[in-house]
Amino acid sequence: MKIKYTFLAFMLFLSFTNAVQSQTQEKISIQGNIVSETKESLPFVNILLNSPEGTLIKATITDIDGNFMIKDLQPKKYLLKISFVGYETLTKEITLTSGRNELGAIQLKISSESLEAVTIIAERPIIQVEPDKTIFNVANTISSAGNNGLEILRKAPGVRLDNNNNVIVEGKSGVLIYIDGRQNYLQGDDLTAFLQSLQADTIDSIEIITQPSSKYDAAGNAGIINIKLIREKGLGTRGSISSTLTIGDFARTNNSVSVNSRFKKWNVFGTYSNYLGRSTGFIDLYRTQGNKIFDAQNDSEFDGFSNNFRTGADYYLSKKSTLGTVITLNLRDSESRSNNRTPIIDRNTGITDSILRSPNSSNNNSTNLNANLNYRYQDTLGTSFNADLDYGRYSRERFNNQPNFYTTPNGEVLNAIITNQETPIDINIYAAKVDYGQKIGSGTFETGFKVSQVITDNIFNFFDVINGNNILNTARSNQFKYDEKIYAVYSKYNFGFNNWKFQAGLRVERTNSQGNLTAEDTSKNQVVSRKYTDFFPSAGVSYQAGANNSLGLGYSRRIQRPDYQILNPFEYQLDELSFSRGNPFLQPQYTDNFKLSHTYKYTLTTSISYSYVSDFFAQVTEAVGDNRNFLSTRNVADQEVYNLSISYPFKVSDWWRVYANVYGSYNKYTATNAAFISTAQETFGFYAQNTFTLPKDIKLEVSGWYSSPSIWGGTYETKSLGSLNLAVQKSWKNWTGKIAINDVLYTSPWQGTTQFGNLRIDGRGGSDSRNVNFYIRYSFGNSEVKEAKKRDGSLEDEKGRIGG
Repeated sequence: MKIKYTFLAFMLFLSFTNAVQSQTQEKISIQGNIVSETKESLPFVNILLNSPEGTLIKATITDIDGNFMIKDLQPKKYLLKISFVGYETLTKEITLTSGRNELGAIQLKISSESLEAVTIIAERPIIQVEPDKTIFNVANTISSAGNNGLEILRKAPGVRLDNNNNVIVEGKSGVLIYIDGRQNYLQGDDLTAFLQSLQADTIDSIEIITQPSSKYDAAGNAGIINIKLIREKGLGTRGSISSTLTIGDFARTNNSVSVNSRFKKWNVFGTYSNYLGRSTGFIDLYRTQGNKIFDAQNDSEFDGFSNNFRTGADYYLSKKSTLGTVITLNLRDSESRSNNRTPIIDRNTGITDSILRSPNSSNNNSTNLNANLNYRYQDTLGTSFNADLDYGRYSRERFNNQPNFYTTPNGEVLNAIITNQETPIDINIYAAKVDYGQKIGSGTFETGFKVSQVITDNIFNFFDVINGNNILNTARSNQFKYDEKIYAVYSKYNFGFNNWKFQAGLRVERTNSQGNLTAEDTSKNQVVSRKYTDFFPSAGVSYQAGANNSLGLGYSRRIQRPDYQILNPFEYQLDELSFSRGNPFLQPQYTDNFKLSHTYKYTLTTSISYSYVSDFFAQVTEAVGDNRNFLSTRNVADQEVYNLSISYPFKVSDWWRVYANVYGSYNKYTATNAAFISTAQETFGFYAQNTFTLPKDIKLEVSGWYSSPSIWGGTYETKSLGSLNLAVQKSWKNWTGKIAINDVLYTSPWQGTTQFGNLRIDGRGGSDSRNVNFYIRYSFGNSEVKEAKKRDGSLEDEKGRIGG
């Protein structure tokens, strides 16, 4: 009843808002298309709408197809001023009376001062700030060439990666990763592997949405990162082939092929990319527990081969409606080998009692399939209808061999314990959503619903190896099944007048879940059932204060549900002394986000945000007796995050451009678990790149990032780290080549300390981040292929919680 009355009150509020707005004077809009003398669309043209006296009313730029629209105008005369580098500025007087005004194609003439030899390069700014998101245009940075998707995320404004490759935005973890508006299926190691296999030259831009509206799933404490892949324009076929060779401790390679074909009624596209090679890593953990010291030193090698396929088609039923489908397939085969040496030292005498040696190995094979069928309708009156059906399947086979040998300091074997673990996982996801939008009064009303179901099946077989034979350990083997259903409905309304824009919405989500643990020892069987309903309001207001200044204020409430694997109560052994296990009783964490932003001259962007996270969950290390420890995820604290971020792309001269992003955050954790130690930390960091344009189409780039001491995952207090990178690029005809050196000073390895209860760990770790990569790309086909439509699927929140 509470849900029904709340939703009814919200609808009445919207109806009241509409009634008030409909009594006001009707708002007016204009739209048009800017083209050259050869009828070619011109993207990123400056559009200024002035009063007859010359006072600026509104400003915008054309999109990739040369289109622009300006809304919420008054019925009177205006001066439309259109300017673009290399073309004559056009001033056009227009008189608006009512409704939508279509100006059609507006032609710009090439400037007479440069008619002899003019080359027009329409270059987007590196950073674009819009009312609801920040856009990082990847294609405008030469350091992106030859990088993979994971490396590109580090360059995005307000985004950083921690020492475990987790994405952090505005000081908070818990980010949803989307690809072309559809959330990626993967998490953990599988997501990392996918992003590493994604070539940067297939990425057009990265959208950072820190205050998603009620139209989006409420999951994700820090919001959404949407990676938009490159599409071409015009009829015909166009594509590219690229390859990158990276040499660190070993060699590895990324390769990709992308093709797009556009016909009158059809658009067909496909991409294949892969990752193949070997990398290295190390992690040292100096653990103090009771009267013992465990000085674990682990060196690892990772062999990986992943293949990513993405194909789809759009069929244009009419000018207003489109039927489309997208299928993605990710195949991953990986193997890891580690050499773990742990001296066990008496804390009182400093004498080494024994040494644990664990030469472990692991084999993983995973398959991730996603299919989407969608229908889109949109007319010229502002009415839209979208429907999506999605299916996702994730399966993984993993086999771990873990021999453990206790030896004396001089190498004599005291005891040997050898175990194997077989841990297959199958996950099926079903989702459907419908969105409807319509112009009402001076604004747009949107509503929709979504239903989803996730079914996971996890088997954990633990074997003791005795005389070379695998003997099933029934006390440590079990099966975990999890079934989760989420029902969601939302409404939102946005409107504007003069230089103001407003948006308000509400999303309601009902979650029903049940986890069943079935063990060989029936006394360990567990059933965890949950049913809960949550309300997620969101609101925002923006103000355009003249041509140079814009302000925005936003609020949203979010939820972070645990990854499915974190809920799994298996006891996964890392070595004889350390293991991890899930927590089926883990509660979701909730976040209230507030953000104030300011943009000056469409370049200098400053934002201040505050977030409060309740029931924050973190991975902690707990002691078991005198020798053993285990990793688990617990609700341990309430978190507060204050964040200041400044982004500024600017041009020093015609041959020197700079992009800088500086951030400062304050994280405070107030313990709600007796064993957790309350802590707080100020963190400062930046990313900067200098691009130098040299003769003969050569570009040089010097870039780097830095992070001061911070708190990782709420538990590790880490020291400062950073990276210096150098790159040089040469372009000729359809070819592009690049050579880059990453982490020149080898300053990206991490160091930190953590304590939970009476257990303390001093740790350090890293990878072969100092490396050289060689990149080559060739583009072929028609130079103007029409852009494929971007689509949102309905597998959003669910797919991002698959653990790797």
